[in-house]
Amino acid sequence: MEISYWIFVFSILLFFLVSGSSSIDNFHQPFPIVEPDPGHTKLRLSREGLEAISRITTRISAVAVIGPYRSGKSFLLNQLLSLSCDEGFGVGHMRDTKTKGIWVWGTPLEVDIDGVRTSVFYLDTEGFESVGKSNVYDDRIFALATVMSSVLIYNLPETIREADISRLSFAVELAEEFYGRVKGQDIAFEPAKLLWLIQRDFLQGKSVKEMVDEALRHVPNSDGDKNIDQVNQIRDSLAVMGDNSTAFSLPQPHLMRTKLCDLKDDDLDPMYVKKRGQLKELVASIIRPKIVQGKYLNGKEFVSFLEQILDALNKGEIPSTGSLVEVFNKGILERCLKLYSERMGKLRLPMPEQSLQDAHERSREEAMKAFEEQHFGRHHAKKSADQLDEEMKEVFKNVIMTNEYQSTRLCEALYTKCEDRMDQLQVLRLPTMAKFDAGLQQCNQSFEQECVGPSKANYEQRIMKMLGKSRSLFIKEYNQRLFNWLVAFSLVMVVVGRFIIKFILVEMAAWILFIFLETYTRMFWSAESLYYNPVWHFIVSAWETIVYSPILDLDRWAIPIACMAALGILYCRCYGRRKHGSQWLLPLYNHQKGGSNRPRSD
Repeated sequence: MEISYWIFVFSILLFFLVSGSSSIDNFHQPFPIVEPDPGHTKLRLSREGLEAISRITTRISAVAVIGPYRSGKSFLLNQLLSLSCDEGFGVGHMRDTKTKGIWVWGTPLEVDIDGVRTSVFYLDTEGFESVGKSNVYDDRIFALATVMSSVLIYNLPETIREADISRLSFAVELAEEFYGRVKGQDIAFEPAKLLWLIQRDFLQGKSVKEMVDEALRHVPNSDGDKNIDQVNQIRDSLAVMGDNSTAFSLPQPHLMRTKLCDLKDDDLDPMYVKKRGQLKELVASIIRPKIVQGKYLNGKEFVSFLEQILDALNKGEIPSTGSLVEVFNKGILERCLKLYSERMGKLRLPMPEQSLQDAHERSREEAMKAFEEQHFGRHHAKKSADQLDEEMKEVFKNVIMTNEYQSTRLCEALYTKCEDRMDQLQVLRLPTMAKFDAGLQQCNQSFEQECVGPSKANYEQRIMKMLGKSRSLFIKEYNQRLFNWLVAFSLVMVVVGRFIIKFILVEMAAWILFIFLETYTRMFWSAESLYYNPVWHFIVSAWETIVYSPILDLDRWAIPIACMAALGILYCRCYGRRKHGSQWLLPLYNHQKGGSNRPRSD
């Protein structure tokens, strides 16, 4: 019982494994590549047909046959492929399964085009105007066949109707959008070669070319009917296709149309057999490899291209040339946007607003120029260009915000640095206006040179206000601090001159300075009145000259100099007295209390 269970489980796993890895073994048959959805309004891909196409590694081309319902498209394709009805595409009056969506013959024809092997697929499309379908569905089938194919055979029975011409409006739009770029090497997207194929029972009278030209003549519109104007506009636009269209007539193969699949070539009308051979030669002469975005497509690339187109056609309510143009321009738009972003990303932020605006204009102009050189379409490409411009504006907005942020960071750092510098200058050990002004000037210059960007104007006002306040505060305390320093200095010099160097002139000068400072302020009751005295101005000038200069900054070197001087004096007091006695003292203080040094005489 247990063995039977595991055999069952193994069988199930083997079944799923085999079914999951199964692939098409016989490609000599038709496969659907595009099928209608249940509502028969939109199209979806069929993996069977895509597998048949994806395996092709050479250049690929497609010949599609379109036309009204029951117009003999499938039989015509079998004739072009030299296939019988039993092995080829399903013929409507012979089989129950009629063509739904778009089908492909699984085995392509191998032809040489300009010395290069090309695989040519033949596509059968669902007929127009059948029962139970919307006009939008027919338009999607026609639009997809137009974009996919290199040769589009428009199969019409006996004559050209107005509805047949109106249906060409999509092909005309494609021609107007892309035809201007098909010449030369830079081929963006070449519209399908349109082949008018008229099947009729008579060949006398007008030729098919004359019939097509007559059908495309302007319809008189003396009353100014808008509908007729639209019809005539399509006729005018068809001229854009120029040599991109041709016409061919094909007689009916046999009067017994329902028996065609049972007849051999010997039973068919000899004129039909002859014209069929000429049609094959004509189709072979106008086949070209499929080119998209300047590149020849192989099988996998063709499938990817088909997926993009089908997605674009299914988006809108009706097939839109503009939506196809957007599909083609999407990659170019992304590359141009990337080019703009790279150019803007190389900027060294922050930078002045005008410089940033100039850089934006240059980068935008370069990106738009690249788009103009590569874009697809003429009229509808403007929407893609507008989209590119909008996306560049969004990128530029982010760059502006980044520039403002970087500018704010830089200017704030410089402002803080200047503020700290001003605070340091406020507490100088030896107050000097020259050093303060030099620091203020240096701070102002560094801010002016280094602070850039949109925040500069705001921070300029802030730093000028801060520097002004700092200078006012320094000036306010400068005279009082200098006065206190001079009083202390005079007392120190009295002590130095009296007890250390014992030089009477130094002591007297120190006493004079001390008496002047004290008596003047006592006489005029305030120290502020002293600051307007010319003598005070002379003292301030001397102080500034001594304390600070580009060569020597006493505020920095005062303590080291004082220490060195103290060590020097100490050395002289100790070592010099032992070596020279008391001869090193100044003469003024060099006297003896004990009388003369002359030797006593007897």
